[in-house]
Amino acid sequence: MTLIIDGHNDLPMRLRGWHGSSVAGLDHPRPPLHTDLPRLRAGGVGGQFWSVYVPSDLPEPVALAATLEQIDLVHRMIAAYPGDLELAHTAADVERIMAAGRVASLIGVEGGHCLAGSAGVLRSLARLGVRYVTLTHNHHTAWADSAAQEPTVGGLSAEGRAIVREMQRIGVLVDLSHVAPVTMHAALDEAAAPVIFSHSGARAVTDHPRNVPDDVLTRLPGNGGVIQLTFVSLFVSAAARDWAAAAETEWRRRGLPPMTDAWPRAPRPGEDPAAVPVTPLPDLTAEPAFRAWLAAHPQPVATIAQVADHVDHARAVAGVDHVGLGGDFDGTTDVPAGLSDVSGYPRLFDELRARGWSEPDLSKLAAGNMLRAMRDAEAYAAEPLWPSRP
Repeated sequence: MTLIIDGHNDLPMRLRGWHGSSVAGLDHPRPPLHTDLPRLRAGGVGGQFWSVYVPSDLPEPVALAATLEQIDLVHRMIAAYPGDLELAHTAADVERIMAAGRVASLIGVEGGHCLAGSAGVLRSLARLGVRYVTLTHNHHTAWADSAAQEPTVGGLSAEGRAIVREMQRIGVLVDLSHVAPVTMHAALDEAAAPVIFSHSGARAVTDHPRNVPDDVLTRLPGNGGVIQLTFVSLFVSAAARDWAAAAETEWRRRGLPPMTDAWPRAPRPGEDPAAVPVTPLPDLTAEPAFRAWLAAHPQPVATIAQVADHVDHARAVAGVDHVGLGGDFDGTTDVPAGLSDVSGYPRLFDELRARGWSEPDLSKLAAGNMLRAMRDAEAYAAEPLWPSRP
């Protein structure tokens, strides 16, 4: 089986929201989670960037505290399963851990709001194992424009460009998922080491603001960066995108409560995780006034073939050396048929083989390109802050 390094998994967020931040029981199947250790093994996941997402509308000091809690959760998860997981800081770590039969566990911060505008925070997070920072989530920072809002600083401010330089100086990957195209270009203008897109699609295939335009993809070879194609149905399928937009419009037209996820608190000192209130996902079917609309407008299901279309397009535009995978499992409820959890990667690879992908090219997609980008970023870094490893 081809081992995969996946760019983005939100299991820590789901453990916080549904299980009081407890990491127990992951050595057994844990639906409705997309992720547990048996299914990681079944899917051939050899390396995983665990997202330490916190909402981008939190005040920055609160976001920083919550990010530290999420990093702590990842460290506790790794410590609880030493036979299955090991923290990785470098490409060499990843290769060694994968060769030993464990899942190399890396950390990605999803949103620059968690830095609270501080280079010292950035460096401290790097020392805790953070290997990439997504410049924004769904709200602008004071220094970078998000894809979810109209640009306000023209991509990156002078402070934003300095943050990009500092990230690359210390060997933290610049992640351009979630940012506006103008921010993508500004970061590529500034970057001297590879950037990544940890979980994005190709905009020419599905015109969604979260996807990457071709004029950005064409710049990846010159930068050495990698786009890790995602499985989120809204980004993969135009029909799923249009259905979601229509559902949201109808929901608002009926004056129903906003569809938002409440951000769960972490357990208090000494508190049993089971006592922390659960934060369920919004349920459209729970509103009687909306059920008739849902019955008349069934939700489209994205397919593995549509995911493969994005992979093929990114390969055609950016080149086979600049593509990877970032599923966003446990960060979305809407995933394609056949990719319902982390065990599904082999089915995508079967689809790509049927399209003529060679085994060497599949190896690049699975892990080789990401490892090369990490090694290049590490080589560029003047002052890597991760600890030495054996």
